[in-house]
Amino acid sequence: MSSPPKSPNAAAEEPSTPSKRTQRTVLVTGAAKRLGREIALALAKDGWRVAVHYRDSLDDATKTVADCANLAGASAAFRANLGNETAVRNLLPKIVSEFGRVDAVVNCASTFEHDTPANFGFAAMEKHMRSNAGAAVLLAQALHTHLLARPANTPSEPAAGVVVNLLDQKLWNQNPDFFSYTLSKAALEAATTMLAMALSPTLRVVGVAPGLTLTSPMLTPEQFEARHKMSPLGRSSTPTDVAATVKFALENQSITGTTLLVDGGQHLMRFDRDFSLM
Repeated sequence: MSSPPKSPNAAAEEPSTPSKRTQRTVLVTGAAKRLGREIALALAKDGWRVAVHYRDSLDDATKTVADCANLAGASAAFRANLGNETAVRNLLPKIVSEFGRVDAVVNCASTFEHDTPANFGFAAMEKHMRSNAGAAVLLAQALHTHLLARPANTPSEPAAGVVVNLLDQKLWNQNPDFFSYTLSKAALEAATTMLAMALSPTLRVVGVAPGLTLTSPMLTPEQFEARHKMSPLGRSSTPTDVAATVKFALENQSITGTTLLVDGGQHLMRFDRDFSLM
């Protein structure tokens, strides 16, 4: 994926538009499929070079890379187990080695396994905390370090890097289903605030909290459609809505330390159970 060596007269030969060398690069975790893929494609269409993270879905990641490359001109896949600290710490340096720079991270990958207070245990909590919260913090830390080591930005480039953390409207409309998952997302929401304080002005950190956006094996198409309509606006979020909000968070230089809820107002309603278990 590396660019070919440039001639000594390259500066005179290149157009005034940003070169591939200065094109913004974003890491999207969990980008092989589902919501992560939709976010990756939307950002590629907007001109970002996309580092597609995956864990096991190599075929899906390869397809996402090809589709992003057709839109942005550069993309590559990077495998990492986000539950493994060493793998997470090695991820951003690999992307920097490939693209030369990273400007943003979108933490979309999530472990989502069912448990309740009745069967809660440390193993489930740790599994969710590692991949859903710990990995996002380490990647923010790594991006901050990378940006500090990079030459000063030019006026044509964004003033700072950005981390966008995908959260969940469940945090504002809690129920005891998916207990460890919800705890991990609550930890990530708190980390979003603390990281925004600690890593500014070099890094902005923003949360995006979708409502029911995609179906799952636990729902029939009819059940999904019915639950998707359960909101004050008569519809919850779509992948396009969420991707547009992530793009907005990446672009708006005045947003940090807060969460944008994109759920059709589902957080304003009371649900005693998770959508998938109603």
